[in-house]
Amino acid sequence: MALSTRLASPLRSALAALCWAAPRQHRGLSTASGPGHTLDLGGIFPPLATPFSPMQEVDYAQLEGNLRHYASIPFRGLVVLGSNGEYPYLAPQERLEVVSCVRRALPRDRLLLAGSGCESTQDTIKLTVSMAEAGADVALVVTPCYYRGAMTSAALVQHYTQVADASPIPVVLYSVPANTGLDLPLEAVLALAQHPNIVGIKDSGGDITRMGLMVHKTRQEDFQVLAGSAGFLLASYALGASGGVCALANVLGAPLCQLDHLCREGRWQEARDLQYRLIEPNAAVTRRFGIPGLKKAMEWFGYYGGPCRAPLAPLSPPQVEELRSTFSGNGWL
Repeated sequence: MALSTRLASPLRSALAALCWAAPRQHRGLSTASGPGHTLDLGGIFPPLATPFSPMQEVDYAQLEGNLRHYASIPFRGLVVLGSNGEYPYLAPQERLEVVSCVRRALPRDRLLLAGSGCESTQDTIKLTVSMAEAGADVALVVTPCYYRGAMTSAALVQHYTQVADASPIPVVLYSVPANTGLDLPLEAVLALAQHPNIVGIKDSGGDITRMGLMVHKTRQEDFQVLAGSAGFLLASYALGASGGVCALANVLGAPLCQLDHLCREGRWQEARDLQYRLIEPNAAVTRRFGIPGLKKAMEWFGYYGGPCRAPLAPLSPPQVEELRSTFSGNGWL
């Protein structure tokens, strides 16, 4: 694989071992025309839910069981310790053990992205290094947000630059304003896209205009845009996004991979029909019912969902019925 001229940095040379597959050529799909990507993020990544026992301990046996089920689905890789993994509720040691557990079960040709964002730059660097040692291929770094009023573009660029400089693995930016109350500014994204160890962004905001601008303005960079939700996946692909990190993939992984395939084949009418059927279920397991809804839906499709860790509460019986109706009304149950 020909490497970008930005690989002159010593850090980039260390990343070459991660380049298992050349970026795929897509028919009928607008993609970046810049240099070849050193790390192909094209495809679907489920942000794994973390299974808990009835006593709210991490249930590694159930996690391994879910991973066995997911092995038959053509995901590009898996995301652990994202928002849907109840990352803020896990102790530091639990986070590392989850990464190690998933890495042991995951084939080497599938990428493992691990959430490592903390409130301070120092802690983010420490956790990112630890995630790499535990087997993560890529660090997914959410925006620090507790002092969101002080998180200017300059502050965020400095934060991510220091993390990327110190990280032994590539970094993907993570903007999830629904949880953080902070949208990573476009000008900060464009500045950070020039860093040799920042390879992309997961954008969960749903602003398609913004995502299109990210793709357009970074066409000459080694930088990929990932849709952060299944509800706008097709629209993101139409504008040149590389893939998606979608909560709904925990439940409907195969249909989401099929949508990815249809878009890459240029079969837009079929893709549109499938996208329509995913919009309401996606909204139900994200903004409507959140992680408790996601875990309940997983149980209907043969996965272990189980309880959330408090203070997240289980769905009420009427909410369960509404959730079931949403999936059945779109032909999934």
